[in-house]
Amino acid sequence: MAIVEAARTTAVTGGVDTHLDLNVAAALDSIGGLLGVEEFPTTAAGHEKLLCWLAGFGQVARVGVEGTGSYGAGLARYLRAEGTEVVEVDRPNRQARRRTGKTGTVDAIEAARAAQGGRALGAPKTRDGNVEAIKASVVARRSARDTRIKTMDQIRHLGFTAPDQLRQRLAGVPRSLLAKRAASLRPRADQGTVIFATTTALRALGRRVLALDEEAKQIDKILDDLVRATAPELLAVYGVGTDTAAALLVAAGDNPDRLRSEPAWAHMCGVAPIEASSGKTKRYRLNRGGNRHANAALWRIVITRMSSDPRTQAYVARRTEEGLTKGEIIRVLKRYVAREVYRYLRPA
Repeated sequence: MAIVEAARTTAVTGGVDTHLDLNVAAALDSIGGLLGVEEFPTTAAGHEKLLCWLAGFGQVARVGVEGTGSYGAGLARYLRAEGTEVVEVDRPNRQARRRTGKTGTVDAIEAARAAQGGRALGAPKTRDGNVEAIKASVVARRSARDTRIKTMDQIRHLGFTAPDQLRQRLAGVPRSLLAKRAASLRPRADQGTVIFATTTALRALGRRVLALDEEAKQIDKILDDLVRATAPELLAVYGVGTDTAAALLVAAGDNPDRLRSEPAWAHMCGVAPIEASSGKTKRYRLNRGGNRHANAALWRIVITRMSSDPRTQAYVARRTEEGLTKGEIIRVLKRYVAREVYRYLRPA
């Protein structure tokens, strides 16, 4: 009986290496001893079995989950709903992997040790609110935009390599009307094999662009409504539009309180210089990491202000006189903008 009671009060730390179909879980006791390793399917029933398995060793203190933004999103969401603390675990060190190899068991144990030892302290995104809906809309919008660009390039290429009879019909057509003109073409079998096939292809590509335009309009409406409902004050910031606000909100997540501080937010956006000092030399280098979509959003805000905001233009002129290059000024301004938008991302 005493052994059973001791097991119930043992603090257990879990670690999970996530995959598409199976999750590998490891359990550690309070002093880091391995209690067991087990595999579970990535289903609702599998998530429940995984948590019950961990709880069978004692009181679950926290669970380190690798890939909470991909394969581990469903498991992390389930564990939080059950009141279990979840910490986000980064991918294991590549050098260590080269020395020791890689298996699901090794990665699960490493995830548990990272969660227990404090090397993994970051709270994952909850992915259960408006921002997750915004992210889905952004993915669809970005896909439509990229596909449209590629399709328009294909129309232009087919247009200027087509036989002269067809080429003349597309010559001089503005880019804004090119897809509509291509979609209106009428292929006829008596035109010859090359013209018939090229006309058919151009019509299909033109109709694809028009369909993508219609999709984009619908997605833009949904995205605009979501952003306005989620962060209306962010949209009021000079230079922030719907796309820019959406990128910043997605970077922050549905639980922006996980951002420990404004410098941490700036570092996540890749706009906080990284110290690269050595000995008596004190220097900083450009941060090329962080969330690149958020970094690009800050860049768009800065460029907008540099072109139309008098205060920013006066600042640029002053720093230019001091000897800073345009790129250096933009990097400084991105850091300032990150500080400005940060207060509109965290809950009141």
